[in-house]
Amino acid sequence: MLSREVYDTYTSLLKSELIEATGCTEPIALALAAAKARSVLGEMPEEVEIYCSGNIVKNVKAVVVPNSGGLKGIPVAALLGIVAGDPDASLQVISHVDDEGRKALKEALEHVRVKVILAEKVPPLYIRIKVRSGYHTAEVEIAQTHTNFTKIVRDDEVIFSKAFDRDAIVGIETDLMNIDDIIEYAETVDLDDGRETIERQIADNTAISNEGLKNRWGESVGQTLLEAYGNSIIVRARAAAAAGSDARMNGCAMPVVINSGSGNQGMTVSLPVIEYAKELNVSHEKLLRALVLSNLMALHQKKYIGYLSAYCGAVSAGAGAGCGICWLKGGTRQMIADTVVNAMATIGGMVCDGAKSSCAGKISLSIEAALQGMRMAEKGLRYRPGEGIVKSDDDETVKAVGRMGREGMKSTDLEILHIMLED
Repeated sequence: MLSREVYDTYTSLLKSELIEATGCTEPIALALAAAKARSVLGEMPEEVEIYCSGNIVKNVKAVVVPNSGGLKGIPVAALLGIVAGDPDASLQVISHVDDEGRKALKEALEHVRVKVILAEKVPPLYIRIKVRSGYHTAEVEIAQTHTNFTKIVRDDEVIFSKAFDRDAIVGIETDLMNIDDIIEYAETVDLDDGRETIERQIADNTAISNEGLKNRWGESVGQTLLEAYGNSIIVRARAAAAAGSDARMNGCAMPVVINSGSGNQGMTVSLPVIEYAKELNVSHEKLLRALVLSNLMALHQKKYIGYLSAYCGAVSAGAGAGCGICWLKGGTRQMIADTVVNAMATIGGMVCDGAKSSCAGKISLSIEAALQGMRMAEKGLRYRPGEGIVKSDDDETVKAVGRMGREGMKSTDLEILHIMLED
């Protein structure tokens, strides 16, 4: 039986991690910092300096900023936050921007001086924005998570400051997660403790997926899958998540419920499970419990990897979805654990080279790897300890993959950034 501490921790994780965001969370974090800086300054700035970590650079460079009129890039995200952002709206900071806001953005891009500087020796998620107008200045810093303000300054007066460990790899901050407890929690939780959160994930993520399947966004990976491979449940599961990413990476302003700080991961971990629930004609309560399981399994993996790294988060989210689907089909505890191990052993290490259209393709492949891992698990097949990164203990395998993504891929992350900045 779960302890009260474990139960409350898992409930709190679902509520704090599964939140709404409009647009890719890295440009949105930039817009949030910039909107706050404008608010602190109290007027439109003449100059803007943007200091950001390499992971922010690579995740903003090629993704369309929602409500921007189809524009991309760090200056666009920051200036849209400055001219039209709501600093109190968290990751919905630019969700309300209208034509007047887009007009103001165009004028700001022409007249405001913007300088972007790569920040060194900072956490993977780091943003510092300095704005100036006349003799007045303001500075805002966000570090480690997308909404974590760590410093606010006006005219050299520190209004707010919070210390943080610059060397820490920030992920899910608990030592209480393990596969057995996650399964028990999903099977026994009072659904009213998390119903609002999960229902919102179903509604939001299904809506943007449908938009991606209906209309042309980016390279239309979701539509392509259905056209090329038919309408089987395996293809529909992959296409649903890919289509959501098609829309989101290419500027769709519909909200998404995220997982591990990422909308792509939020869609990957939920939409395949929703598709399988329809196919299997299970009760709504069973779907909710499967989503509790899939989301927590994804969070379990990201605890060891961190929110941002060179390890593509679609892999962990896809594995989480595979676990939720396995449970929907009546899979045992061992089958669920074997699903995540098989998926990680197959595709673990796929690189993250920034947010962009091809994320939809990576999502599709991650879900396929998870479903393949599940089919193996259903037959009692699992990759063996000592084969690559697979350990004898399931949770130790999750931890080993996290170590690879967190420590082993640091140099990969740096080289990816260098390659991206060559263009």
